[in-house]
Amino acid sequence: MNSNTAELDDDELALAFSTGDQFYLAEAYRRWSPLVYGMARKAFPDTHEAEDITQQVFVSAWRGRANYDPRYGSLAAWLVGITRRRIADRYAAVQRDRRSFSAIVAQPYQTWVDEEHRLALRLTLQSELARMNEPCRSILRLAFFEGCTHSQIASVLSLPLGTVKSHIKRGLRLLRARLEEVEGGTP
Repeated sequence: MNSNTAELDDDELALAFSTGDQFYLAEAYRRWSPLVYGMARKAFPDTHEAEDITQQVFVSAWRGRANYDPRYGSLAAWLVGITRRRIADRYAAVQRDRRSFSAIVAQPYQTWVDEEHRLALRLTLQSELARMNEPCRSILRLAFFEGCTHSQIASVLSLPLGTVKSHIKRGLRLLRARLEEVEGGTP
């Protein structure tokens, strides 16, 4: 292999990448991150989201490099496949979070006909949100009452995207557990 990555053609770089030398990971990123980022940006116009997906693609590629076989296609094509899966995963996660919150809020309204129970549910949700620490409270309100995406929340609150995602998951678990307690009749 050439020691200068600029002299490597794509096939040589792909073989070198698969050996596990981080030097070649950096070169693969230099060559193909614009392609990956462009795909992510097309799917998610928010730059933070596209950057996050691009990072995930290269981390996944690096961790899964043993699965890459140049006989079945170029490294660029392999990265495109990983990018498509990461984009699909991200879309699914956004939808799952929205459905989860909707289910938490909607289920009691559909099954509880008694006005006292509805009032108790509303008060419980408001109370539980009020009890949550910042930034979790603000993140949940922006996500589910304002309809903001995770990337938009990260931008508005100047938080890393991963932090926003973690707070949403934890917040939903807390709300679900508390609503189950109320529905079951325990204080």
